[in-house]
Amino acid sequence: MFQASVLASGSKGNSILIRTESTKILLDVGLSGKKTSNFIQSINLDENKINAVVISHEHSDHIRGAGIICRKLQIPLYISKDTYNACKERLGNLPIAAIHFKNGSSFTIGDIEIRAFQSSHDVVDGSNFTLKKVGDETRKLAIATDLGFSSNLMLTQLKNSTSIILESNHDLKMLINGSYPPHLKQRIKGKQGHLSNKQAVKVIKKVYHPRLKNIILAHLSEENNLPEIAEKLMRDYLNKKDKNLNLIVASQYESTELIDV
Repeated sequence: MFQASVLASGSKGNSILIRTESTKILLDVGLSGKKTSNFIQSINLDENKINAVVISHEHSDHIRGAGIICRKLQIPLYISKDTYNACKERLGNLPIAAIHFKNGSSFTIGDIEIRAFQSSHDVVDGSNFTLKKVGDETRKLAIATDLGFSSNLMLTQLKNSTSIILESNHDLKMLINGSYPPHLKQRIKGKQGHLSNKQAVKVIKKVYHPRLKNIILAHLSEENNLPEIAEKLMRDYLNKKDKNLNLIVASQYESTELIDV
């Protein structure tokens, strides 16, 4: 078993669950403790079996409930040192001292090997991740959200992934014509902001291979995007490659199915 579910995704809070038979990890906990517990229960998983929390960056929609969940379940938090220093007051006292990882290196939790790599976002030390089950080179999960552009580093890390959770934040026309103030529009579409639907398609064009099974589009803006727009744009490309590829659009309010990585 090597599975993942996007429990929730969007500006109100983000969290992803990754599990094997023996290891369960939450990647980001940007929801309240109660909401996080409810989402975990919605995919029929006992939250007491979760082994650790991993944090990508310090924005509140990624850390809001992290300290709460760690204290409730008495589990460790994995976070880069700079990110921890940027949000330690908001995390509160942790039951176990935070375990620091570095971008560009790998670490293991149970039987899951995680590689962290730099993301282009307006934070102190943002991370994206690839995950493998130890001893299994046939499956690879890549998670790339909260990034302003697709760097060569990111594209290299995403290659050969069998499942990808990828940001598809906004429709550029909706953003430009929307109600956000100019400085916020510039932030979102800048190189330290968020990927648009078209940028997400360009990423998949560069990393697609026949063994890619699942794509989950994540971190959609409720103000500047529509799920059907993001899905259609990606599906139009995928239909030229593999009409049977499993394409899912993650929601702020409902967990995705557990996909087999």
